[in-house]
Amino acid sequence: MFVDHVKITAKAGDGGNGSVSFHREKYVQNGGPDGGDGGNGGDIILLADPNMHTLMDFRFKRKYTAENGGQGAAMLCRGKSGKSLTIKVPVGTIVRNTADGRLVADMHEAGKETVLLKGGRGGWGNAHFATPTRQAPNFAKPGQKCDVVEFELELKSIADVGLVGYPNVGKSTILSVVTAAKPKIANYHFTTLAPNLGICRKYGMDFVMADIPGIVEGASEGVGLGIQFLRHVERTRLLVHVLDVAGSEGRDPVEDFEQICDELVAYGDLAERPQIVAANKMDLPGADENLERLRRHLRGTDIEVYPVSAVTGKGFDELMGAIVRILPTLPDILSFPEEPEAVAIEEKPFEITKEYGAYIVSGPAMDRLIGSVNFSDEESLNYFHRTLRSRGVIDALRAAGAKEGDTVIIDEMEFDFVD
Repeated sequence: MFVDHVKITAKAGDGGNGSVSFHREKYVQNGGPDGGDGGNGGDIILLADPNMHTLMDFRFKRKYTAENGGQGAAMLCRGKSGKSLTIKVPVGTIVRNTADGRLVADMHEAGKETVLLKGGRGGWGNAHFATPTRQAPNFAKPGQKCDVVEFELELKSIADVGLVGYPNVGKSTILSVVTAAKPKIANYHFTTLAPNLGICRKYGMDFVMADIPGIVEGASEGVGLGIQFLRHVERTRLLVHVLDVAGSEGRDPVEDFEQICDELVAYGDLAERPQIVAANKMDLPGADENLERLRRHLRGTDIEVYPVSAVTGKGFDELMGAIVRILPTLPDILSFPEEPEAVAIEEKPFEITKEYGAYIVSGPAMDRLIGSVNFSDEESLNYFHRTLRSRGVIDALRAAGAKEGDTVIIDEMEFDFVD
């Protein structure tokens, strides 16, 4: 089953908490603080794997979590850093953050690695907080917590040459003739339900050719199966427009050419890609007359027409020769620019609201502060009060109308306001 569009969630590892510990040794009464730092959390890493060709694996596993950092320990022992988690994706996969639509990674090159999410930093142990006046700090900092983030993965196949055209015009047959690929071939529409890739070796050059499933009129608006696969045309350097020049199913090859070009334009200016025409089924009656009409229609353009017959194998030397001649003159395979994370507008470090007579101080910084305080230790409480004063919380509470003895709530802690 071919899958080229999925959503997953990922979470980098949390940082480990710092340790509160004091040196204990015989005959040493006051050994001092020796709490170690917490370890850093593991990263989420993307790897472009050339052996993967579909996003099928992500249909069965959608949640990815890296290892958390270990807790700090006594004797200044730092916690173990969490193992990073590597997620393998097919070459050509682009990754977007679903929250803001930002393109965070384009895995267009085999072996490319990208850090998708950075692990949380480990918290400091109490040894960091020792000063000449605070020689026995009984508190430490918690590790940094990481959020769960949703990403959208979309596969855009990597190919130098793309075969496009209506269903049943012979694209799969042509691919089987010029490469070692063995796509399913049958005389009915939509035989090909997934892009097929093959390696062409001709005149000393190797290049990748993709058979894009049949595109029909209205594909860019969701008609037929074409809308699912137009994304795989985006990276191709050269389009080979395959036409049933004999009109064996009662269609006009000239009209077919224009309609497919309209769909390529409607999807995103894909018709501006360099293009040549493979006029297929030249072995059938009526092909010669239609070939002349097609050439007259394209006269004055730079689109070259090559008559071929996938059944008899005629005309492919000229077609392949043209591809080998044109490819070196074209730009490299398209890569999409990764968008840096928008610089967030600095949020208020805290917010004060009043409910049922109590003043509630909220904000991530306040939550982290609460997590680092040992409320059973006097020095830690003094540190907590000094931090509230230095960050302007006390002044803000006073400005909000708080009086001595009023109730203040931060996170789940409740205490009296002391000016």
